Amino acid sequence: MSMTRRSILRGIAAAPFAGVAGTVLAAGTAQAATIDPAQFALTARTGNSSGQFADLNAGLATRLASADATAVLADTNRKATRLTSAPGTSEAFETGFTWDSGDQDVDYWIPQGVTTSADAYGNGVYPEGGTDRAVLVSWYFETDPDGNGTDNYPLDKGLRLTFVNYNSASAPTYRHVLLVEPVKTDTGEYSFNPIRKHAGGILWYGNLLYVVDTFKGLRVFDLNTLFKVDTTQVDSCGLVDGAYYGYGYSYVLPQSGAYDNSGKYLRYSAIGLDRASTPDSLVVSEYSEQGTVNYKDGTFNGTGEPTGTPKVVRWNLDYTTRKPSSGTPSEAVTVAQKKIQGVVSRNTKHYLSVSNGPSGTGALNTFTSGASTASTVCDLAIGCEDLSYHSSGASGWAFGKSVIWNLSEYTGKRYVYAVHADGS
Repeated sequence: MSMTRRSILRGIAAAPFAGVAGTVLAAGTAQAATIDPAQFALTARTGNSSGQFADLNAGLATRLASADATAVLADTNRKATRLTSAPGTSEAFETGFTWDSGDQDVDYWIPQGVTTSADAYGNGVYPEGGTDRAVLVSWYFETDPDGNGTDNYPLDKGLRLTFVNYNSASAPTYRHVLLVEPVKTDTGEYSFNPIRKHAGGILWYGNLLYVVDTFKGLRVFDLNTLFKVDTTQVDSCGLVDGAYYGYGYSYVLPQSGAYDNSGKYLRYSAIGLDRASTPDSLVVSEYSEQGTVNYKDGTFNGTGEPTGTPKVVRWNLDYTTRKPSSGTPSEAVTVAQKKIQGVVSRNTKHYLSVSNGPSGTGALNTFTSGASTASTVCDLAIGCEDLSYHSSGASGWAFGKSVIWNLSEYTGKRYVYAVHADGS
């Protein structure tokens, strides 16, 4: 009997965290400490066993019509519904939306990551010099949604990315795109495969999209390189009988790079951007079920286990290339907080989304590097997931106060929304 992706990544059997009551560590009980960041390293990778990503994608471009994020945002095909009040148990509400009924209720696609054009560029709009206000959301395919050990949907379709056109906050529209990895077939033809991972967090920076790969590191996708494919076969992916398919989706977004974990094990559960740091930086956080991170439930890249306390690790970014300026992190801190689902940072101040099961209120918590305690900013919706910071200084798409975007995952309770970063 095989475990589902959800039971592997969420139902982790770990040692209980002594002295903590309830399902979420309360404000004032989460402790933080700085640790040596050099023990967590990333190594850039530019290809896979089929060749260099750039060459594989160039080969696909000779067979398929190319597109970019701007084109997809102009070609949305589904309607979202504006939220006019705080969804569920969340507080400090600013704005948001819900999916159409099909995406609200589907049990085999589960939303996880969120990022916005306010991550992509500091003025909040995309592309540079453009006008689009956009939200991106990642979903993973769950073959066994009820977790009974029997696959209800045996064909795992991997990961999809939703492009939400938020130019009209009163009437957002969106389109799903399949994330794929470019490969060659056994006969040497250009093709692509689904990516069967969790995509627990995403980060949009310039033209690049970073997706966490739980056991491995980071996958990178270039939003200037999408391809339009045939939609007539909903159960086919890649090159099949002379045509290219993406499980019925009109567009596929192929991987263009990777950063593999090459130091101590790190659970790449969530990712966020820090535009307040100098230079800009990305941060990664770890999920743990009971307060101790599990490194036994998958094949991790790296050199061995570090401390089991959940960590937040930071890498500086090069604004000109939109890539990490070094594989060596600039900061690492531990935080004794279980069920961390998302992270964003502002210099040494870190925000965490903390989940509480399918019926419990989520929380937005914050702590300072090296501080002894964390505090709760506000409640979040049930099933809270990833985070994305949106500064009030974003001149092209700004709110009266800085906000933090979040999303929730459970069917019938799926919201994408922003709360005030100060909890007011």
